[in-house]
Amino acid sequence: MKYHVYGIGNALVDKEFEVSDQFLAYNGIEKGLMTLIEQDQLVSLLTNLNEKFGLKKRAGGGSAANTIVAVSQFGGKTFYACKVADDETGDFYMKDLAVAGVKTKLDQVKGDGVTGECLVMVTDDAERTMNTYLGITSDFSEQDLHLDELKDSEYLYIEGYLVTSDVSRNAAIKARQVAKGNGVKTAFTFSDPAMVTYFKDGVSEIIGDGVDVLFCNEEEAQIYTGTNNLDDAISALSNIADKIIVTLGPKGAKVITGDKHVDIEVSAVKAIDTNGAGDMFAGAFMYGLTQGMSDRDAGMLASESAARIVATFGARLEKDVQQDLARKYLN
Repeated sequence: MKYHVYGIGNALVDKEFEVSDQFLAYNGIEKGLMTLIEQDQLVSLLTNLNEKFGLKKRAGGGSAANTIVAVSQFGGKTFYACKVADDETGDFYMKDLAVAGVKTKLDQVKGDGVTGECLVMVTDDAERTMNTYLGITSDFSEQDLHLDELKDSEYLYIEGYLVTSDVSRNAAIKARQVAKGNGVKTAFTFSDPAMVTYFKDGVSEIIGDGVDVLFCNEEEAQIYTGTNNLDDAISALSNIADKIIVTLGPKGAKVITGDKHVDIEVSAVKAIDTNGAGDMFAGAFMYGLTQGMSDRDAGMLASESAARIVATFGARLEKDVQQDLARKYLN
């Protein structure tokens, strides 16, 4: 296998700001969720944020991209299929992935349009709220999949955010089908409560007859399954996934493989910014999975790594920090 994990997802440049709850309320921004916006809204909100708070950080982003970067910086071999425009933001994004060691074909496929951006607003309680203009990434299609690289991978990793665009959802479905036909396992993340609330049918289309690994949090699990407790949600999800990883915030996580349930503890940290915590958790777990770690060891690596992210402003850790963490669990 050439790649441990091949990812598909939105290509977005994150612009992070520290904001107040009053700012969110005044501007009618729903706290804690990812909301799609149009380009004119992006320009207006960005101007407002820059004037009131100032840009804290700019970095390559997108849920699956953050996960793939995490896998790469732990030492895994990765490929990311995505779509950026031939603009300054697209160049920044392409170089950012290359520095992280992630293989792409972006130098060959940049198109006309605008590269997507995500405005990440972090409040004093460390919760992240995102307003996203997808730009050209909403046109991510089957033609952008690079199937030879997919077929030469151990895992396909799909982010739930792809469900919001018809062409991107179809690309995700195609990727899962090709993966299954070529002995490549599939991991899927619900990504955000809004995805399973407003796009449940599309999420089910992507999952199809099931996936090997499913990442979700407690809220997403219960919304998707229409249940009001976690045990019932897990029971329902076991029909569509061989391995289920449920993150529980400060209560840790659960890893369920068949009848085996493993509880994962969480490190106590002072939360600064929760942006990217779920993506890092998935990246660390996927790295552990591809390195033969037990569910417990992969889960503990994921938990420790996510805790470090929560205590850091931004969605990524330094490579040497990740590799120090990984050494604790590698045999």
